[in-house]
Amino acid sequence: MAPDVLIVGVLVTSILLIIVSIVKFKLHPFLALMLASFYVGLLMQMKPNDLLGAIENGIGGTLGFLAAIIGLGTILGKMLEVSGAAEKIGITLLRSRFLKPDVIMVIVGLICGITLFVEVGVVLLIPLAFSIAKKTNTSLLKLAIPLCTALMAVHCIVPPHPAALFVTNQLQADIGTVIVAGLAVGLVASLVGGPLFLRLLKDKVPFKKVPEEFADVKVRDESSLPGLGVTLFCIFLPIALMLIKTVAQFNVDNNSTFYLVLEFFGNPITALFLAAFSAYYLLGLKRNMGMSELLTHTEGCFSSIANILLIIGAGGAFNGILSASGISDGLAQILANLDMHPILLAWLVAIILHAAVGSATVAMMGATAIVQPMLALYPQISPEIITLAIGSGAIGCTIVTDSLFWLVKQYCGATMNEILKYYTTATLIASVVALGGTFLLSTII
Repeated sequence: MAPDVLIVGVLVTSILLIIVSIVKFKLHPFLALMLASFYVGLLMQMKPNDLLGAIENGIGGTLGFLAAIIGLGTILGKMLEVSGAAEKIGITLLRSRFLKPDVIMVIVGLICGITLFVEVGVVLLIPLAFSIAKKTNTSLLKLAIPLCTALMAVHCIVPPHPAALFVTNQLQADIGTVIVAGLAVGLVASLVGGPLFLRLLKDKVPFKKVPEEFADVKVRDESSLPGLGVTLFCIFLPIALMLIKTVAQFNVDNNSTFYLVLEFFGNPITALFLAAFSAYYLLGLKRNMGMSELLTHTEGCFSSIANILLIIGAGGAFNGILSASGISDGLAQILANLDMHPILLAWLVAIILHAAVGSATVAMMGATAIVQPMLALYPQISPEIITLAIGSGAIGCTIVTDSLFWLVKQYCGATMNEILKYYTTATLIASVVALGGTFLLSTII
């Protein structure tokens, strides 16, 4: 095994190489991760064929499972977008006498964010925040920040989001458990980081009107939107199927035909496949969309996921190289000697990488590569808990390196200082609260 100094040196410099390549030289994360993979392999003196084999296996092993799920999940999200189903949830919640507008935005973000990429969720749901801000004469910051914080939380810790699913798959965690625990942690973290944080500031939060360039953006008329029951059915069908399978594995004979059927339908690929076709019919065909229109929407949403697929594939290659080169095993021994709790370590690595690279997805993949080797040394900590810890870390430190930072700034018409003060702080608070929730759950999971 390579000496500790070499292992740490290669790992640290490879992470720095990724950061500098993306931030300084504006290299695409896919290329940056591939560059780091070759860099590690060469420094660890891997044989050329072994190096290339590890990259191929890393990409293939990762995308072999995730590509279909990401594609199917994107179709489901697109159908929610074009049909107006996401807006239906927000409009329905607005009628509640018991929920404040900022809490409504958190719930909308959590529910709709399950099937939407975070940036898409912001673009799709921000008109709802505009509408509520106008009707209630509320500062746009007090609505947009809770919404975007919730979208970020669900993006990082709730499968079937690609990054969360990547970590779940790599750590061999139970997807149903991660979904339930992630939604619980995400809800609490979003409520504390969004509404509670801004309410404590009271009048210190500046009043922001809807920016002039977005003043004519309107929420669609409710009569043109699908029903609430249909909307919730499409969103929760895949989650319900995966949860039923999780519950069954503890209560049903795993060799029985009944369990095998539940296992088949509870597999993420099958669950999302059924959900995608349900959305096609209930949100598309049944609402007078033709097959040619559905084809156009599908082609459009597929073109948007090429970027994330390449990044995730390269992340798999980087993980494969770390494992094949011997760095993973050596790192596990080094980390085991550190006087730091593995949950805290997983969170810390993820939040630092997110701040440095500006991508929660890249941060979670990098943190997984670093933390995964030590799991065998801490059998008392479940992989589901480490998955939550990594996702909790990735929520925080949404700063200028992250495209989401600029998206929120643009829609809120705020200054950079205001977004740093309110949105960056909100995600940091949510991240810390999620860490606390993860520690709490570690006593029962």
